[in-house]
Amino acid sequence: MEKTALLIIDAQVGIIEGTKSTPVYRKENLLKIMGEIIGTARSLNVPLVYIQDLDVADPSCDDFQIHSYIAPIESDKIITKKATDAFHLTGLNEYLIEKGIFHLVVVGCKTEYCVDSTCRRATTLGFDVTLVSDGHSTTDNKVLNAEKIIAHHNCNLHGLDNVNHFIMVRSSEENVFDHKHLEYK
Repeated sequence: MEKTALLIIDAQVGIIEGTKSTPVYRKENLLKIMGEIIGTARSLNVPLVYIQDLDVADPSCDDFQIHSYIAPIESDKIITKKATDAFHLTGLNEYLIEKGIFHLVVVGCKTEYCVDSTCRRATTLGFDVTLVSDGHSTTDNKVLNAEKIIAHHNCNLHGLDNVNHFIMVRSSEENVFDHKHLEYK
């Protein structure tokens, strides 16, 4: 059976708390859900990979840090990135392959940028992706409010496939660590 990892994308203070703009949509709920999923992952010995965006703030600033509510522990992997795609010019792909991981559960911020880009890229690299429908968030933009952006991405990403690997969007109330993709292969 292929192994699973939990990717926590850009869950940094400056994004979640909105120190440069407004907080992400339903911030408290997002933190609660991510915390529960992280707790479940730890209890199942699922590896956790935190992704930090170098563009959020200077690494010495509080805004750059992973939110304290869902802070990593020493055994968790932390990868920094510059691009919206967490695989681009990072060691993420190599790390996952080395660990024998081919199913990713994804939570984090921001929905239409780094979450979307990373989920899509993962499928082209040979990973099945479970995006937690209520485990990612964003802020309003000039066209859509955050709630609609999240709903739009949950709709469009569910079932998106690239040859043999695809994205399933599932609620945090489900067992998101169950690699349901295998039922369709």
